[in-house]
Amino acid sequence: MSKNYLKWRPHPWHGLDTGPNPPSLVSVFVEITPFNHIKYEVDKHSGFLKVDRPQLSSSRPPSIYGFIPKTLAGPKVCNLMEGASKGDDDPLDICVVSTHSISQCQVLLSARVVGGIPMLDEGEADDKIIAVLQGDGVWGDVSDVSQLPNSVVDQLVHYFETYKAKPVSLGKVYGHEHAEKVIAASMDDYAAEYEE
Repeated sequence: MSKNYLKWRPHPWHGLDTGPNPPSLVSVFVEITPFNHIKYEVDKHSGFLKVDRPQLSSSRPPSIYGFIPKTLAGPKVCNLMEGASKGDDDPLDICVVSTHSISQCQVLLSARVVGGIPMLDEGEADDKIIAVLQGDGVWGDVSDVSQLPNSVVDQLVHYFETYKAKPVSLGKVYGHEHAEKVIAASMDDYAAEYEE
């Protein structure tokens, strides 16, 4: 084995690419699958998944859930959400709709951005981007959230309305154009915070 071989696993937030063609086609680091009864979250220091909390409601995540590497909900993301006092200082969350049963966490996938759900959590902007798995046989050609069945979007909205014990405020679901603006802003926020 070559001595130049990478010996360390890259940090999923800081060491992976944002995607093949951001902000429309992005990479997703999967934290939670629809099979999980536990809410996992990447540990910002180590990059390993940690148990955040058991799911507090009886509903499980209706889609694959993770984050987009090298993004940050900071001041520019905050400016795109009415009523937000700041960003939540986390990588941008993303839900990936797929007909395929991906049951593993800590995997990477590529997804096409189709929309998002604006969420205020104690005044902090915490957008939930909606995407479809690249190459999915059923949803792969979807380019905007308006092309998804209402039931799929309604399940996502319901999940985020109920997944925490404390109340959150969800706004009107937005399409791919605004979602791409949020992602571009999060990439700028990340660069301002972590890159020279």
